Amino acid sequence: MFNLFKKKNDNSSKEENTQSQIEERQEEQIDKKGFFSRALEKTVGNLKTIIPVKKEKIEFDVIEEILIEADMEYEIIEKAMDGLPELITRAQLKHRLVMLFEHAPIIDKTTLPSPYIELIIGVNGAGKTTTIAKLANMYKNAGKSVLLGAGDTFRAAAIEQLATWADKLDVPIIKTKHGHDPSAVAYDTISSAVSKNIDHAIIDTAGRLQTQKNLANELKKIVKVCNKAKEGAPHQKIMILDGTQGNTAIAQAKAFNEMIDIDGIIVTKLDGTAKGGALFSISNQLELPIFYIGIGEKQNDLIEFSPDQFVDSLLDEIYT
Repeated sequence: MFNLFKKKNDNSSKEENTQSQIEERQEEQIDKKGFFSRALEKTVGNLKTIIPVKKEKIEFDVIEEILIEADMEYEIIEKAMDGLPELITRAQLKHRLVMLFEHAPIIDKTTLPSPYIELIIGVNGAGKTTTIAKLANMYKNAGKSVLLGAGDTFRAAAIEQLATWADKLDVPIIKTKHGHDPSAVAYDTISSAVSKNIDHAIIDTAGRLQTQKNLANELKKIVKVCNKAKEGAPHQKIMILDGTQGNTAIAQAKAFNEMIDIDGIIVTKLDGTAKGGALFSISNQLELPIFYIGIGEKQNDLIEFSPDQFVDSLLDEIYT
């Protein structure tokens, strides 16, 4: 009898755990949806002037105007809407818009090499240092160990800012003096991560304008040195783009991609722009995946990019 009741209680416990997991997933989905809604707040504000009343079906011309207002390039709009009827349903438009993000990252996070080395690239002012802190915070919250490398030795302020974040997040950092060789910082960061069994090493790089030839040579050298420190490193070269910069950001990313073959993008400052539709242009023109989007300066203001949820947040404001 005791065993019977014990088995029943175990089953009850499993059911409670399952229900708890379902509720946690639902809360996470709600949080993500809320995050994307925040990211598109200014974009949506503009769209409401075009279609103040939500509808079940929307005219072809109105959809075109909405997407132009959201700062999507016209060639991409034509690609998305080719062959659609005069009255367009939410399901029809969502399918086309999600398909624009065809360069989705395929990363098996259960089999990442350790340490996993990420090289962060971007011009000054794009939010590079803050994004590194957000990544470190995200990994730490997932129970992973993190090491930062202050590889932007061109600016003393960059070293200080990253060191401040390291203190705040309570993660170690490898740094040197202003003007020292950034490749040496990258090598030391990876070597330290290997010796201390660190899960993630995130290395900053200089943010000078991409047109400077010495920057290109420096970045190429850093990539080679990373591979010497650990074969296969860096495992990801991530470009940080300012979401408020539009075509300027795309031009920057193209130049950096030609230098060292960028693996993916993180788009920042979406809360400060009415150009949320630029993400479609970024993904299509660069033919690169968007890994994360960021809004705000807080360490938790970073979320994994989901084309499906992003498009849903946009369409929620125009369809019933």
